[in-house]
Amino acid sequence: MSAKAITEATGKDILNRHLNVHGAGAATCRFATVNADTDWSKLSVDQPWLLTTPLVVKPDQLIKRRGKLGLIGVKKSFEQVKQWIGERINKDQKIGNAVGKLRNFIIEPFLPHTDAEEMYVCIYSHRSADTILFYHQGGVDIGDVDAKAVKLDVPVNSDLSLADVKSKLLKEVKDASQKERIAKFIGALYATFVDLYFTYLEINPLVVTADNLYILDLAAKLDSTADFICRPKWGEIDYPPPFGRDAYPEEAYIADLDAKSGASLKLTILNRNGRIWTMVAGGGASVIYSDTICDLGGASELANYGEYSGAPSEQQTYEYAKTILNLMTSSPKHPDGKVLITGGGIANFTNVAATFQGIITALREFQPKLVEHNVSIFVRRAGPNYQEGLRRMRDFGGTLGIPLHVFGPETHMTAICGMALGKRPIPKVASVEFSTANFLLPGGQQAQADLKAASDASSEALGSDEADNGSSASSASGHRNGSSLTRKFFSNTTKAIVWGMQQRAVQREEPSVVAMVYPFTGDHKQKYYWGHKEILIPVYKKMSDAIHKNKEVDVLVSFASLRSAYESTLEVLEFPQIRTVAIIAEGIPENMTRKLILEADKKGVAIIGPATVGGVKPGCFKIGNTGGMLDNILHSKLYRPGSVAYVSRSGGMSNELNNIISKATDGVIEGIAIGGDRYPGSTFMDHIMRYQADPETKLIVLLGEVGGTEEYDVCAALQDGRITKPLVAWCIGTCASMFTSEVQFGHAGSCANSDRETATAKNKALREARAYVPDSFDTLGELIHHVYSELVKTGRVVPKEEVPPPTVPMDYSWARELGLIRKPASFMTSICDERGQELIYAGMPISERCLPSYVCKFFEMCLMVTADHGPAVSGAHNTIVCARAGKDLVSSVVSGLLTIGDRFGGALDGSARQFSEAYDTNLHPMEFVNKMRKEGKLILGIGHRVKSINNPDVRVKIIKEFVLENFPACPLLRYALEVEKITTNKKPNLILNVDGVIATAFVDMLRNSGSFTSEEAQEYINVGAINSLFVLGRSIGFIGHYMDQKRLKQGLYRHPWDDISYVIPEQYN
Repeated sequence: MSAKAITEATGKDILNRHLNVHGAGAATCRFATVNADTDWSKLSVDQPWLLTTPLVVKPDQLIKRRGKLGLIGVKKSFEQVKQWIGERINKDQKIGNAVGKLRNFIIEPFLPHTDAEEMYVCIYSHRSADTILFYHQGGVDIGDVDAKAVKLDVPVNSDLSLADVKSKLLKEVKDASQKERIAKFIGALYATFVDLYFTYLEINPLVVTADNLYILDLAAKLDSTADFICRPKWGEIDYPPPFGRDAYPEEAYIADLDAKSGASLKLTILNRNGRIWTMVAGGGASVIYSDTICDLGGASELANYGEYSGAPSEQQTYEYAKTILNLMTSSPKHPDGKVLITGGGIANFTNVAATFQGIITALREFQPKLVEHNVSIFVRRAGPNYQEGLRRMRDFGGTLGIPLHVFGPETHMTAICGMALGKRPIPKVASVEFSTANFLLPGGQQAQADLKAASDASSEALGSDEADNGSSASSASGHRNGSSLTRKFFSNTTKAIVWGMQQRAVQREEPSVVAMVYPFTGDHKQKYYWGHKEILIPVYKKMSDAIHKNKEVDVLVSFASLRSAYESTLEVLEFPQIRTVAIIAEGIPENMTRKLILEADKKGVAIIGPATVGGVKPGCFKIGNTGGMLDNILHSKLYRPGSVAYVSRSGGMSNELNNIISKATDGVIEGIAIGGDRYPGSTFMDHIMRYQADPETKLIVLLGEVGGTEEYDVCAALQDGRITKPLVAWCIGTCASMFTSEVQFGHAGSCANSDRETATAKNKALREARAYVPDSFDTLGELIHHVYSELVKTGRVVPKEEVPPPTVPMDYSWARELGLIRKPASFMTSICDERGQELIYAGMPISERCLPSYVCKFFEMCLMVTADHGPAVSGAHNTIVCARAGKDLVSSVVSGLLTIGDRFGGALDGSARQFSEAYDTNLHPMEFVNKMRKEGKLILGIGHRVKSINNPDVRVKIIKEFVLENFPACPLLRYALEVEKITTNKKPNLILNVDGVIATAFVDMLRNSGSFTSEEAQEYINVGAINSLFVLGRSIGFIGHYMDQKRLKQGLYRHPWDDISYVIPEQYN
């Protein structure tokens, strides 16, 4: 939802900070907020006016008509306010059908005034304008304000004229001075409304005294999608739940996941103790599942509403599923058991197998509790890789110990609701219609059967006045861009530009995409598939270059983000050749969308979206990711045109409509998802009138939803004869009226602000306007088939001849995803896996530590003592010289690392091998020393240029003492110390050095910590792993030397000639 209600306190705080900036001349709102945690003593100290002023107190929980309900305390002292709140706080209160607890209150100074000083002001936004309502009498007894108030529309992107305010809104205000003050206030209020992206702002009453203006009661909504613009001005906004529904921590957790994800994750808890739980993929599908459950009598037992969509990762789906399962199994058991409905439509681009794997992981984790609560699970899903997802779910179901029923697209989307509620039999074996790999071979799809015998015996013939066999529509008077309404958006020669690097949107069956725009790279070419071959598509940094070099383009498909979609769309509207723009992004602020619609209308450009998956013109053009993968395109017969056109708000449900229509008719001729936002760029009527004008379209399908009033335009067109073709319509969201509190569904626009906007009212109006309206979505496909069969029977539709589907090879990456092919890997790794949500090292997530704490401390000490040994050693010297020559960090550090070897710092591995071999072969330390001397070999790890037995190396001392004290066993280190006693007898500087102590202690750690097998320990010694400690530690030191030289701003180093011995032939001296 984009328009979200805020508390009165939040609204007044925002107005306090911004209203008078625009010259409102209003008094600052003084208020204090109270909840169960309030310290009354501290509150009175922080707000001393509470003790000296008569007070007004009221709950602040989005409750309407608080005065009528007796929920306002007036002219009370501070102590009386405490008593008034104490009598009500955390007590149940019934308001309408909703029962909730009063938890938050607002206290304000009582303002003495007369009824004549009370007025009413309200501003709300709609598609084409902002409407300001004013009435010269306000307060609790105002009555039907819509009928009484004077209205002034301010068109989108226009300025408010104070002259209009005075002449049109304030006609009943007689005092000239008062009128001037109120006009300035309304002007400032409107400026604040626009600047801060309010969508609704009501003040009742506004008290206008002789010397000031006071805002008494306030109700407001903000466009929450504008947070990225308005956060500095709004501050942190807490959007409270509607009264009657508590805010649960689980809801907040999912909202946080949603905010951090590119996917959509929503959860609303309706009845914590309900027995029917849902886990539905898709915003539109989630509403339809709730509708169907309520239609079947399950409203009182429906526990939650929610959705996951937009290709969430396996980990995100796991977290979502885990949250729901935890809620489900932490509430009391139900005598009839519980059901979990895991449903969804046919996905466009979500990998079903990946999301199902997350759900399976969560189910496995909760398996004992699911058995304990007698849970039955019903699954229906389709889309990319759904066969593998359903297979995994079926296989897992055999081990779960509870009933788990799995269905695919062969089963109607909501059929599992009837099964779960015992209203429909559960099939023993589900028939599987097709498999993903079918499109590898010609004729992989079976030709459609003979259209289900053309008609049912019970079908009633359509009246001749209800279908026109393709006659053109009468003029759409009063509709925007009447001249461009009937034009075809797409044909088999359509050429498009895609904004954004979206491979799936470009890899299509025809080279209809001629260029891409991506401002974050330079101009280049990108490889994409076209049929069996690869083609190069140019990618441009600038939109102007892409359009000027491709004059045939008239469509832009924009995958720009919600932050950049507005500017990039305004830019493309400057090019007259672009006639259609599809905006995929969800979450564009409503005011920006309205401005885009205004600008597009001026230029005769059609906008599809925002918040859409796109649309499809079978055999011609596919917008964005609509239609899903190639197997679904073939299954739903989107490779050739049919006779039925549809328009839907929901992008996810458009794919389900493709499936339903392909089963019930000869297929889709065009389908558009206009988008789920409150203000879609094009309306239902825009597309229905195009379908009406297209002689090839024989039947129109409309899938509307709760919220908005666009469906009533369709009713009017049916009644006045502008629409003559048969129209099958259904509005989803009928369940909304069955909930005791307001529920915001998945789409931003799917929320009824009046009875007229409910799905039930719209379905009734469509039925009365002679549209074909089913009893529920469950029977939509049957009704479409019934109407289509009558058209066939009466000869008004000649079913399209079935043609063999095109043969399109499967992409290698997808074939591998499906397990159809394999290839040897180029690399093998056993130490790291970054593919999941959490990085894994050697099979261990980074959040878990498998090594003992003393081992970790040992590593830390080794890095510390090996990090640096001053600037004079060769590695540090090289790094310093490179840094002073102006080289970058990596080059300078590498120059130092290249000096590491047997002579400098590379003796750890050699030392470990020498001491290990001697110890493992039971050589006495003296025998070992004599053996090395006899072979003429140095004992690596013994000896130091400066340090000696009399001047010990503190680094060695620190590590030695730690290892002897903390390691469970250190036989090799003790062996090396015995060798040191022998060598220092010969020469005092032949001590066990840093290399030797680290090497021997490292071997002891490998062999005795219990974290490694003896074979692993020996392998690490053999492959040279120990020297990596020195390399890692010394890299830290080299970085320090590089930073030091840069900080000191040292110039180019030149070695002094007097420090060089020039050895040259005598004659040249």
